[in-house]
Amino acid sequence: MAGRNAADLLVPVTLVVGDEELLVSRAVGEVVGAAGAADPAADVRDVDASTLEPGLLLELTSPSLFAQRRVLVLRGAEALGKDAGAELATYAATPAPDVHVVVTHPGGARGRALLDALTKAGARRVACTRLTRAGDREQFVRAEFRAARRRVTDDGVRALLDAVGSDLRAVANACAQLVADTEGTVDAETVFRYHSGRAEVSGFEIADRAVEGRTGQALELLRRALATGAPEVLLNAALAGSLRNLAKLGDAPRGLSESDLARHVGAPPWKVRHLRAQLRGWTPDGLAAAIRAVADADLAIKGGAASAAYALEQAVLAIGAARSGGRPGEA
Repeated sequence: MAGRNAADLLVPVTLVVGDEELLVSRAVGEVVGAAGAADPAADVRDVDASTLEPGLLLELTSPSLFAQRRVLVLRGAEALGKDAGAELATYAATPAPDVHVVVTHPGGARGRALLDALTKAGARRVACTRLTRAGDREQFVRAEFRAARRRVTDDGVRALLDAVGSDLRAVANACAQLVADTEGTVDAETVFRYHSGRAEVSGFEIADRAVEGRTGQALELLRRALATGAPEVLLNAALAGSLRNLAKLGDAPRGLSESDLARHVGAPPWKVRHLRAQLRGWTPDGLAAAIRAVADADLAIKGGAASAAYALEQAVLAIGAARSGGRPGEA
């Protein structure tokens, strides 16, 4: 239960505030799970707050005749009517024994007075806001592996987020899959092997390897993608997009914050740190040469070249050469 014991969780009122669906689900699940552990016959009710009529709360929170523990999950408290909201605030000040009310609220101004009243009454508050900062998502990944008693390296954390994206449920699922399907310390190479071996290779994976100077890996992924029927034009577009992002980042004014850089580049904030790492080893002339090579490949592919696959392979080789100053091969 994320380091909390039953006494911490089985309080009269828990207030779950935020719009990160996974964290909300976990916070509610912790209370329901703790109640079930304390009393396997616990009665759990899950109610949409918009349907709560005045007087119904008293019925839902009345102690059971059979001395059962009771849990009421009240979702979307911002939609409570004035009278029902007043009843909930009154109840929180004098809660019933062995009844645990979990109130969810997405945050924001609507229903703020009710949140304040519940907090003043002593409700346990759990923050479940979206993790918009890259650093917060990295901490989330580390916590997932720590809870599973597995070690993950910093580059493994970044590689996982790069592979999966910013959707927290997808990130959590990816962590669980790596824990279940791999052994030992999870690093960037572990993440790369796992994801490249179990899903259709994306153009973005190929582009990442190419701009990082890992030309051999990029060619291997490219051939695998072509073998699975990935459209050549989309693969080349991914190469072009990655190079454009690097060029925009390299051209950005100094002193910009991560969010300002994200707006300048046109990429999500979580991607900026990764782009910074990729930009190392590139010169403006090298980027220009790589962009020209990808543009040439685009013309060849759309112009009906004899072998679109060959044009793509030549583009990947040209990117590697441009990054290494004209020397082909791995950086």
